[in-house]
Amino acid sequence: MERTIVNPVIKDQVTFKQTAKDIKGGITRLEVTLMPGGGTPPHYHRNFSETFIVHSGALTIQLKNRTLVLDAGHQLTVEPGQLHRFTNTTAAAVHFTTIVEPGSEGFENALHILYGLAGDNQTDDKGNPRSLLALAVISHISDMRPGGAGALMIPFLGLLNFIAKISGYDKKLVARYCINA
Repeated sequence: MERTIVNPVIKDQVTFKQTAKDIKGGITRLEVTLMPGGGTPPHYHRNFSETFIVHSGALTIQLKNRTLVLDAGHQLTVEPGQLHRFTNTTAAAVHFTTIVEPGSEGFENALHILYGLAGDNQTDDKGNPRSLLALAVISHISDMRPGGAGALMIPFLGLLNFIAKISGYDKKLVARYCINA
C-alpha cells in the first residue's frame, strides 16, 4: 500500500512504494521529491545501504570527501558505514528513488515521525526536531549516525534515547505518527 507524507516546513515529499514489511525486510523503496535547499546533514548508517536513482533534476551527494552531482538517469549506492549527505542545490525540485537494503522499518518510522513533527510545528525552519529527545529517538530508530563534528553527539544522543525509552516517549512518537503502531 503506497503512502505519501509531506514535510510542510521544507515541502519535501516521500512516497513509500515498498516497505520492509512488504517482503519481510527485503528493501524499503521510496520516491522522493526534494525541494531546492532541502537535504540531510552528514551521516552514515551502520546496517543498510542506500541507493539513489535520479529521475529528474540534479541531486548533489557528498560522499566522504567527494561531491557528486547525479543527473537524471544516474544512480549511486552508498554502502553501510560511508559518511554521506544529499542536497538539492538547484532552483528546481529533484525527483529520485531511494532504495534501502535491507529494508528498515525503523528508517520508515523515523521519516513518519520527522514529517509528522514538522506538521505539528515541532521542528525548526530546516525541519530539525525542536526536542532533543525526539532527535535522539529518530537517530536511533533510523540507524542514522551523525558525521563530522556531529559525531561528538553520539554518546549524548544515546543517553537521550535511553531516557526516551524509560519514559515511554519513543513509544508515544511511534503511536502518534507511525502506520500500524
